[in-house]
Amino acid sequence: MIQQEFADRAKTILESNDNVIGLAVAGSWLTNEIDEFSDLDLILVTKQKISNDKNLMLDYAKSLGNFLSGFTGEHVGEPRVLICLYDNPLLHVDIKFLTLDEFQTRIETPYLLLDKVGLLAKAISSSQAKFPYPDYQWIEDRFWTWIHYGLLKIGRGEYLEAYDFMGFLRMVVFGPLLHIKNDNLPRGVRKVEVSLESEDFAKLKLTIPTYDRQSLLESLRNAVSLYRQLRTELFDKKVTLQNDTDKKVMNYFDEIQNRK
Repeated sequence: MIQQEFADRAKTILESNDNVIGLAVAGSWLTNEIDEFSDLDLILVTKQKISNDKNLMLDYAKSLGNFLSGFTGEHVGEPRVLICLYDNPLLHVDIKFLTLDEFQTRIETPYLLLDKVGLLAKAISSSQAKFPYPDYQWIEDRFWTWIHYGLLKIGRGEYLEAYDFMGFLRMVVFGPLLHIKNDNLPRGVRKVEVSLESEDFAKLKLTIPTYDRQSLLESLRNAVSLYRQLRTELFDKKVTLQNDTDKKVMNYFDEIQNRK
């Protein structure tokens, strides 16, 4: 397995670095789901903070293998991650650069590859992994305005914008909520093809339009229906429903749909 070979080599290389406290691996490695299409998620813990210096991050990455390219992960909200591509063999590796204090705050418990004096194991035993779950009120406060936005784009004929917007709803709303309904971690639309009940996956697919006004409207209508079902199943009474906004937006939906 190329991911295992790379991780073993990285451990050997980093073991002699005095600034390195330890090395861990996360992601699909933890669930034994690594296959030929998997990337490798490494966590490098150091005494000196590395993540505030991109050039230093690159220096560490380049020392680990046949480095092709790398960039920081601001686009996914994590500038401490260097997203790398290596060659011979071609492999995607994400390296998260953390200090020991930062290592204690985590969304999962990684597997330790290197822990020189036991500080990583101690940090894990004294803290708890917590995966971020969506805030239902946050979603409810935004959902109907998002639907209105989609209707504006369809009404104006900006079909490609509306098409991409449906992907946004699946990533931010439907994927996470359906995962929660199916007792999975809310990882967007990751692995929905195998992680959701067939009926739920079928409903999710109904939110995928073609580049066509009628199809966009139908998929948006299906999105509203799916959201209402999930809201009923998952939300508790603490969530304040935006009923007035819902009604106004759906009246506008009917108006747009009835236009020729």
